[in-house]
Amino acid sequence: MRRGPFAAGDQVQLTDPKGRMHQIVLREGGEFHTHRGSVKHDQLIGIPEGSVVTAADGTGYVALRPLLADYTLAMKRGAALVYPKDAAQILAYADIFPGARVLEAGAGSGALSCWLLRAIGPDGELVSFERRADFARIAQANVEKYFGELPAWWRLRVGDFSVPGSPEFSRTGLPDSPALPAPVADQDKAASADRVILDMLAPWECVDDAARALVPGGLACVYVATTTQLSRVVEGLRTHGGFFEPAAWETMARGWHVDGLAVRPEHRMIGHTAFLVTARRLADGAVAPARRRRPSKGARPDENTLGE
Repeated sequence: MRRGPFAAGDQVQLTDPKGRMHQIVLREGGEFHTHRGSVKHDQLIGIPEGSVVTAADGTGYVALRPLLADYTLAMKRGAALVYPKDAAQILAYADIFPGARVLEAGAGSGALSCWLLRAIGPDGELVSFERRADFARIAQANVEKYFGELPAWWRLRVGDFSVPGSPEFSRTGLPDSPALPAPVADQDKAASADRVILDMLAPWECVDDAARALVPGGLACVYVATTTQLSRVVEGLRTHGGFFEPAAWETMARGWHVDGLAVRPEHRMIGHTAFLVTARRLADGAVAPARRRRPSKGARPDENTLGE
């Protein structure tokens, strides 16, 4: 993200007195129109971030460059996007670090791709898979708009998630998309990813691929919406045998109204958006000690736990 005074081509977020935010891209001679009047882009070009500009009717707007959280919520959508609260959890609990090699299955609208690309930086590499070409084009446009160009450490593939060495992995970018970075050579061995992020309808079908892609000690992170999906993916990771005990959770975000001594929770909150699951890759041939869990009556209808 650029620093310093606003310049033509910069993204700017204008916030009015009611807290409504409007994102624009500055261009010389351009105008931002609302029912309250217009703001000329030339009023913004050359002034520092955090300034206040006034529309024709006298309404003041605070001008800031949008945070990534603001940008992702306002971006054009194809598939449903990963909310900032979940993206933050993924970055923290999947331990996304600078220089990491990450495979992402389900690029969607490119929201999570932006967070991952910024976290791993130019020394890392993100390979994103998207089955639908129309969604992939939207993801590509959103990522390019945020960074101002297509990051050289990103590879966007159209097709099913697969590990290095497979035909799908060697496909490069989108049809008729010469702007994408040139492909990197496929790895000689599959286990080269530090992290695998699965955001798809049936991620339990990709547990084997995730295991083959991850280095020992690597981490798989799965994003699912329903309890049925949650159950299937956790049991799939357990029965695979190549992962340590999965952890599963959800996050809810509730704002608070603070005005002097009037302090109370907001009436609206961001509730359930998705469940997250993480599991660490074991070394080949390693068998984790059985986790001691008290059996829940009826949890496994196919097993008779009576009398235990």
